[in-house]
Amino acid sequence: MSKFNKHLEKKPQISTASLPDIVFMLLFFFMTVTVMKDDSLKVENELPNATEVKKLEKKDRVITIHVGRPTNEYSKVLGTESRIQLGDKFAGLSDVAPYVLGRLTHIPEQLHPYVTVALKVDRKANMGLVNDIKRELRQVGMLKINHTTYEGDAFTNLK
Repeated sequence: MSKFNKHLEKKPQISTASLPDIVFMLLFFFMTVTVMKDDSLKVENELPNATEVKKLEKKDRVITIHVGRPTNEYSKVLGTESRIQLGDKFAGLSDVAPYVLGRLTHIPEQLHPYVTVALKVDRKANMGLVNDIKRELRQVGMLKINHTTYEGDAFTNLK
């Protein structure tokens, strides 16, 4: 029996010496490509439905403006009237143009013609406020405006 055991070859062990290098390489990769959410939503934002929806391709060329009633936390102080949220703060109508121009400074100048302003408007918001925001955007030359919606039956907005 001993002569059979001599011919058995032992399989080489798999080296795990490079495993920590691979783990740290993956960790650094995900740390560099992950984008953190920078704005916390302070207004109610139940978006309306639409049938003809197109997804925005280049997110780095979008300036977002939220419009809606303040959440329960802020409605005690601000009331239930529709408000404008620019970035992480509530703002007035006169703050829209400076905010957009300020955000344009962070975008390369050759991309300025391609910048889109995305209006995320609550379905119960006052449309007069939305028209005033559009007028302010028109005065600073921001003519590319996107109304952010969900895809679905538009008749559900009438409820």
